[in-house]
Amino acid sequence: MSRLRDVPLSVLDLAVIGSGSDATAALRNTTELAQRVEHLGYQRFWLAEHHGMPGVASSSPAVLIGHVASATSTLRVGSGGVMLPNHAPLVVAEQFGTLTALHPGRIDLGIGRAPGTDQKTARALRRSSGVMSAEDFPQQLTELMGYFEGTEDISAVPAPGNRPPVWLLGSSGYSAQVAGILGLPFAFAHHFSAENTLPALALYRQNFKPSAVLSEPYAMICAAVMAADTMEHARWISGPAALSFLRLRSGNPGLFPTPEEAAEYPYSDLERMFIEDRASSMVIGDPETVDAGLAKLLDDTRADELMITTMVHSNADRIRSYELISELAGHPVTV
Repeated sequence: MSRLRDVPLSVLDLAVIGSGSDATAALRNTTELAQRVEHLGYQRFWLAEHHGMPGVASSSPAVLIGHVASATSTLRVGSGGVMLPNHAPLVVAEQFGTLTALHPGRIDLGIGRAPGTDQKTARALRRSSGVMSAEDFPQQLTELMGYFEGTEDISAVPAPGNRPPVWLLGSSGYSAQVAGILGLPFAFAHHFSAENTLPALALYRQNFKPSAVLSEPYAMICAAVMAADTMEHARWISGPAALSFLRLRSGNPGLFPTPEEAAEYPYSDLERMFIEDRASSMVIGDPETVDAGLAKLLDDTRADELMITTMVHSNADRIRSYELISELAGHPVTV
């Protein structure tokens, strides 16, 4: 029996803009994906926050969350996450208080500490030349929680009484420790910081203090997964993610490439080593291979929940990947 039957499954989406496409199509694909995974039995659908990336349409999680929540009926919809350095806590409280009032019991607020963009864009977002340090984050988080609890001097209508579950997101040990100390659920970005996964989860569990929210730790990991009916097709559709990440690291982000573009790219030996190392933390393959890879990941991390992000060019391939994983988890796949 598949290990995937033991944990809830969720989705992280970035509204990828593919080569030859545009933001309108990307956002339509995101909506279609959310509706499909709801029927497949996935628990959450989170939207990331990225700025200044031509291949990512998910720059405004709160707006997308409202749209996706309206297009679905039972799926929990949330932010993966809101990057708190980019926003005034008051605005975040008002936005997510509104979302929770509109969709009671279905909204999650995932909070990240990193800006998720370059300093120039971060300054434009905050309208400030100041840089938020690690020491500022707990104060910003405390202020945000205060608006939901009604303990701040300013009333963040409709936040009081409409607080969604708050998660801390991280790719290192800092947020893991903060989440543990505050007794909050913790989501770790294994998909781009695999070397830090086990140390961060250990810190979270070691520092955990029971709270009104949780009596014991609750950890979710986000993994990059590309499943297909055959190993050959899985490898084919995984090429664009490698090339896209390579371009990003080279300071040249663009639209998400096609498999043909990825296959034709003239990789240097160093670039091949880079993408091979990157691929080692992904789970790519046919159902049997994906099942074994995710089982090992769950056993190694002892995660309470698995979030999956699938960066491929075709929305049909993306949906099929989630269908195959749903089948492994024992969820019936219906038309």
